Amino acid sequence: MQEHVGKCRKCGMDIRCLDGFLNGVVAAGGELYCFGCADHSFTIDCADILLREYEWRDLDAIHMLTWQPEIHEWLPGWNVGKEQRMDWLSNYEIKENKAFLHAVAAGGQIGELRLRMVIVLKETDEVIGWCCTGVKEEFPAKGRQIMFAISKDHRGKGYTTQAAQGLSDYLFANTDTCELHAAALLTNEPSNRVIQKSGFVFSSTITMEGELYHHYVYGKPDWLRRRQTNLS
Repeated sequence: MQEHVGKCRKCGMDIRCLDGFLNGVVAAGGELYCFGCADHSFTIDCADILLREYEWRDLDAIHMLTWQPEIHEWLPGWNVGKEQRMDWLSNYEIKENKAFLHAVAAGGQIGELRLRMVIVLKETDEVIGWCCTGVKEEFPAKGRQIMFAISKDHRGKGYTTQAAQGLSDYLFANTDTCELHAAALLTNEPSNRVIQKSGFVFSSTITMEGELYHHYVYGKPDWLRRRQTNLS
């Protein structure tokens, strides 16, 4: 006999009781996890924040963030309905994260795979934004980009810069990435400052979806020099 108990808090997989055997784990706080997600979540540790791979439990936080006017002003199209967000999270984003991490473990050849991570404030364990990477066709040779967003309540504190630097460091150190790209609308001064402080160098002004953007590039040689300077 099978009884549906709930869903994995991280990936959304159905958890069932199969003839008295639970195909998952109940955490100390009562949360349900499938066996594949029970061990750990992939994280990148930064000074005041953690970058953590998307989990099923992030649905509400991501949905609420995308509807902040301060975010969807710069990211139109992200403020979709909750059912659409749920579909993207469970059927595409979490699955592609797993494929990305498997590719890293297999040697670091990530191709065009995307990695999507939430920004978690260590002090409160609150999801306050996201920092992601993927290939964008508008960049030269379909370059890999870094993109980010943060809650209106946590701006101007350096968290986004920590996230961008943390993800850039991870990509250069653990994957076959040789060059990263970033872009910000000409009028988006905060994002332009974050990109500049994170090691990216202005390259050109480009047009994407009818809007003008500052386009920045960060090469692995520059990253290595920056890293050496920080270690010395």
